[in-house]
Amino acid sequence: MFWLLTLLAYLIGSLSFAILLSRLTGLPDPRASGSGNPGATNMLRLAGRRLAIATLFGDLLKGLLPVLLAARLDLSVQQQGWIGLAAVIGHLYPLYFRFRGGKGVATAAGALLGLYLPAALLAVVAWLTVFRLTRTSSLAALIALPLCLPLLAWQQPGALLPMSLLAVLIVWRHRSNLRALRAGQERHF
Repeated sequence: MFWLLTLLAYLIGSLSFAILLSRLTGLPDPRASGSGNPGATNMLRLAGRRLAIATLFGDLLKGLLPVLLAARLDLSVQQQGWIGLAAVIGHLYPLYFRFRGGKGVATAAGALLGLYLPAALLAVVAWLTVFRLTRTSSLAALIALPLCLPLLAWQQPGALLPMSLLAVLIVWRHRSNLRALRAGQERHF
């Protein structure tokens, strides 16, 4: 069951709500416009608040639902973590869109929400605080998830390894943002 759910999580994660919503509304592919990232932040820039919220909600659900299903089937917290990671990998490297995906922040938040609510709340508070202070979405994302790892180590140690790998992947996908931050050229809201 674990391997089947892991595959299912990857396939669900491969659904890119930014791309699908852009196609449905006649907008250009978000991978070719704005920041080039098919995620909620770029959709906010390209299509406005309504489609950005829809993208955020869809990306969040595709991380949350596979983890909740794994929990419902009594899989261990560690297995739930791996399933959440598979959903995020699907978002990063989507099968349906030539493996050109987003940065995985909302999908990671959904997985974290399903794994351990206090860690998800900590991530949301950290993201909102950093964003409010800096108006920089990428910096907020780069701080929020790694900040949760000590809490997971303490309260949900089984989830620590998959969520640590997830944090590394998020940082890896934000490497261009890190370069822009160092150069003082990162986009702000």
